[in-house]
Amino acid sequence: MSDAGNISRKFSERAVMEAIIQGGQISRASISKQTGLSKQTVSEIVRQLEVDGWIRESGRSSGHIGRTAVNYELVPDAAYIASVDLGGTKARAAILDLACQVVAEEVMPTDPRGGQFVIDQIADLCWRAVARKDIARERIRLAVIGVPGAPEKNTGRVLMAPNLAGFDKMDVAGALGAAMGVEVVIENDVNLAVIGENWQGEGQNIDNLAYIAVGTGIGCGLLVDGRLVRGATHSAGELGFLPFGADPFDPESLRSGAFERVTASIGIMARYKALSGKEAGVPVIFERANEGDVHAAQVLDETAKYLARGIGAIAAIANPQKVILGGSIGLRSELLARVRTFLPACFPYPVEVAQSPLGAGAALIGAAAIGLEHLHNALFSTEALGGSRLSLPPATGFALKVAGQ
Repeated sequence: MSDAGNISRKFSERAVMEAIIQGGQISRASISKQTGLSKQTVSEIVRQLEVDGWIRESGRSSGHIGRTAVNYELVPDAAYIASVDLGGTKARAAILDLACQVVAEEVMPTDPRGGQFVIDQIADLCWRAVARKDIARERIRLAVIGVPGAPEKNTGRVLMAPNLAGFDKMDVAGALGAAMGVEVVIENDVNLAVIGENWQGEGQNIDNLAYIAVGTGIGCGLLVDGRLVRGATHSAGELGFLPFGADPFDPESLRSGAFERVTASIGIMARYKALSGKEAGVPVIFERANEGDVHAAQVLDETAKYLARGIGAIAAIANPQKVILGGSIGLRSELLARVRTFLPACFPYPVEVAQSPLGAGAALIGAAAIGLEHLHNALFSTEALGGSRLSLPPATGFALKVAGQ
């Protein structure tokens, strides 16, 4: 077959797979109608995809009078991806099939030793999940790892991740690929979270969207005109390094960020101790604020004001339609209510602020989206198509039962 003929065939295969992915159970006649391909071409492609094990018959539906049509669907377990949300304190993994269904999940505390210990832990976490469902390892075709930092594409290092020791000095992507024996994609965790919200959560069908995670640290994932903003060194959205809050010229602000030092958990606990003379964890501070503790309430007010300023900074530059709050602190309704009160006082244009419905699963769902799109494209598309992409299935209410959520 000539190069032109091969490219034409690939376009046709991609169109057929797109119809099947989006349509669920669909007949050859419906595929032909949707794609504009001839019935003969569709039949040939469907037959080959069935032989190769990617699709299967899924029953019959009524066609014209006295006739029925054979329906086809994707074979969900033809391949899987591993989706991992690696945090400074917890590592979560989910194994997903081609139909976007979670088939296994595992969670464990992140190894504090960092480096290769965490690499081996991620691999072990994924293989435990795979073994629990008796999935053949060779069917895991891709792993997507969300990390709290800035992945360096050329070196594989992860920068700006102080809670993951050694990741800034090693080829994390290469080490993970070697440990797992599959292709590995590394992405910033809040970037994955904003993709997850855009696909399955609060930001569906919104092209200009921001996701802010507030917890041990703070970070922002940003979609502008439907595209993920990564920046020149994949550091876009490192909200913790906004140069206000704590003294940005303090050497400590170069490590953890001036803004992070006042909005994340350490800053909240430090302010409460300074006001009350007592030490307390963040959940306790929220509880005491709800019980009428004036010092705790003042701390939450100050935190919400800082966060409102951060949202204002994002809105002034990127103009998102909606800002979604996540993370262990960002998900607290008490903080959301305060931010909604203070934001109009420091920013002149309306900005909708909402709470993430996906909770701790947002980054995992985003990793699933990246992984499924990447895998679909690798299996059913080609570079010859000039970047032609297969879209994800419609949102279906992703079911993740992540421990601790």
